[in-house]
Amino acid sequence: MIGLNLEQTRNSQDTKKTIKCVVWDLDNTLWDGVLLEDDRVDLQENIVEIIKILDARGILQSIASKNDRNTAIAKLQELGLSEYFIYSQINWNSKVASIQEVAKLINIGLDAIAFIDDQQFELEEVHFSLPDVLCINSSETEHLLDMPEFNPRFITEDSQKRRQMYISDIERKQAEEKFVGVQEEFLKTLNMRFTLASAQEDDLQRAEELTVRTNQLNTTGYTYSYDDLNQFRQSEQHKLLIATLEDKYGSYGKIGLALVECRDDVWTIKLLLMSCRVMSRGVGSVMLNYIIKLAQEKKVRLCAEFVSNNRNRMMYISYKFAGFKEIESKGEIVILENQLNQIPPLPEYIKLEIID
Repeated sequence: MIGLNLEQTRNSQDTKKTIKCVVWDLDNTLWDGVLLEDDRVDLQENIVEIIKILDARGILQSIASKNDRNTAIAKLQELGLSEYFIYSQINWNSKVASIQEVAKLINIGLDAIAFIDDQQFELEEVHFSLPDVLCINSSETEHLLDMPEFNPRFITEDSQKRRQMYISDIERKQAEEKFVGVQEEFLKTLNMRFTLASAQEDDLQRAEELTVRTNQLNTTGYTYSYDDLNQFRQSEQHKLLIATLEDKYGSYGKIGLALVECRDDVWTIKLLLMSCRVMSRGVGSVMLNYIIKLAQEKKVRLCAEFVSNNRNRMMYISYKFAGFKEIESKGEIVILENQLNQIPPLPEYIKLEIID
């Protein structure tokens, strides 16, 4: 039985996973009753508090409900909850299809999604078709906030603003869909400002969060604790760089991190990652451009470690486009080197600011 109780859920799932989005059913889950059949539906006890706390922790929320969309949206607006849900799938499709669509639109892995429903059939179908999704019976909602998957170690400024950042992303996507012309011309209209700086102590909570949350655009998949990152920040043999992106729609927040081990004759990029939200913005090359220039100035070799996780091929391609070539393998680690004879040009549509 899937989603039957909390202990079964924990035993059948990786409790160390980080949930990035909770997908809610509506009828007899978010509220008591069936919207299209009952004269009145009332919110489940404490559900508003749970939704607001998840939101404050930086966990996104969406909906997968078999319902009439206009009627359900109107009810959510009446209840004052519509603003908390993004990319809601309210239709007559299967819950499996709806959850897949949410994951695609947010651009996260299925293993970062939790699905809450009152129907055992729906939970079992999702579990069978999408085994990476964490399935929870709505009867266990009261325990949700205590589960480790929903308790990030730090709640950063970026996590508190995460929903608003995604709403801004929706506005960007809508503008892009209406734009007539090639993508680069559209990107020029965004007036993007990319800021790159040495990480400071107050950046470290977000830096740790980035290493834990980012899988697709992460060159090695290494995760580092706050204490690890603080040691690198203070080390003369390391550079810890953090990137921020803004445009006319607002801030994307701190979206990139690089860790470079600096030996006398060779620098090695131990970690390079970018938030999935900026995948289509071409900003990965900006950080590599800066590191390559620094290595040239210091007259050192520049290498990079890459560990494939079957989801981070985009980062391997970024290295290749920047002129890195494989020179050896050490187990699962591929070592690449850049001969420093060419520097990838900065995209014309991005303004770069360096903060020493």
